Amino acid sequence: MRIGQNPEKSNVELSTNVLHRIVIPVYIPNLDEDYFKDGLDILKLCIESLLNAIHNKTRISIINNGSCVEVSSYLEELYEQRIEIDQLLNSKINLGKVNALYSVIKSCLEPIITVTDSDVMFLPNWQSACETILNDFPEAGMVSPVPSSLGYANAFINSTVYYAFFKEKIKFSKVVYPEGLLNFQKSIGRVMYNDYHLQNYLTVSNKKNKAVIGCGHFVATFRAEVFENSPKQICKEKIVGGSENRYLDFPNDHGGYLRLATMDNYAYHLGNVKEDWMFRVLKDNADKPKPEPLKKISKGKPLKKHQYFMGKVLHRLCLVKFKKQFFKYKGLSKEAAQEY
Repeated sequence: MRIGQNPEKSNVELSTNVLHRIVIPVYIPNLDEDYFKDGLDILKLCIESLLNAIHNKTRISIINNGSCVEVSSYLEELYEQRIEIDQLLNSKINLGKVNALYSVIKSCLEPIITVTDSDVMFLPNWQSACETILNDFPEAGMVSPVPSSLGYANAFINSTVYYAFFKEKIKFSKVVYPEGLLNFQKSIGRVMYNDYHLQNYLTVSNKKNKAVIGCGHFVATFRAEVFENSPKQICKEKIVGGSENRYLDFPNDHGGYLRLATMDNYAYHLGNVKEDWMFRVLKDNADKPKPEPLKKISKGKPLKKHQYFMGKVLHRLCLVKFKKQFFKYKGLSKEAAQEY
């Protein structure tokens, strides 16, 4: 039996005054195995650094993706205590990284969405740096606060290449913080960068700003419209297997949006082993002032489909087949172009 009218039926329009949604999937099944033994400490570093560095128009969604009791208890406590964390989704099974992300992404009302792994330490001003690039480059759909000299080698920058060649300036610029590149390669346990990568990266600039071409996806800030181009079917892989390419990278690039990174480094990838320096950085940044939110974010201006395909051709020719010649033309020495 039903008595009366549901009052929400007279208030049917959804709206939010929040600008930025941050989505964090967490999978720490135990604290006993060597790979996961520091998992809770790393997660705490991630969350605390994030809470220290976000503006008041931000909300956080955490997906507990089949984590152990200790981690689940920590997340429940956070949810109860911190107003910034307004969504905690609990699953007793591992849904896979992409499905966990999309359980929130597809219901977001916010115009900006950051997706991040749970082993990232956020530094002051990361948020304003990413939001400013989205605002200054209306064509941009994906921005990382962690630049990489190898961003140009990413397969999903075809729209970015077209924009850089035909609309604005593409050139090599001096790496602002080489230590950030070294810290990242240490965190993943393999050598990525040579001496030339530590000196310059490929950038694009317009009248308002400059950004590094390409980025990774362990932490990235997106326009919400990017995900209108995402696959309709459920992801079948838990992790890797091309899942992040199909559900994060391809929708941005094929949708006509640029893939960029900030010039300076605003986050660290921590990996799965805690180190003393991480706690020192967290303490040093704890009392830094929080950023002011943008009053509004510029509307996205994706490129046309034919421009994406032209960018694909340019990408293949200039950044793959004739890369050495192109890099020399853009100012690198013969030796640097050979080794870059």
